[in-house]
Amino acid sequence: MELRRIPDRMVLFPLDIVNITGRSLRTSQRLVQKIRQAYGKSGQGFVTRKEFCQFCNLDEEEVKKYLKF
Repeated sequence: MELRRIPDRMVLFPLDIVNITGRSLRTSQRLVQKIRQAYGKSGQGFVTRKEFCQFCNLDEEEVKKYLKF
């Protein structure tokens, strides 16, 4: 059985932020926590690519390039 790849993910994880920013994993985890607090999400709430880009003032199309796999 062949796995289908989803072309564009909308959810970011700390490891994605490590790849985008070059920061450490722990710093990326803290950033995800700050974004969750800023958007009023629970500790288990997902952070979307759009929220990350708005929070960090980054271009969404540029960030999208780092999420291709």
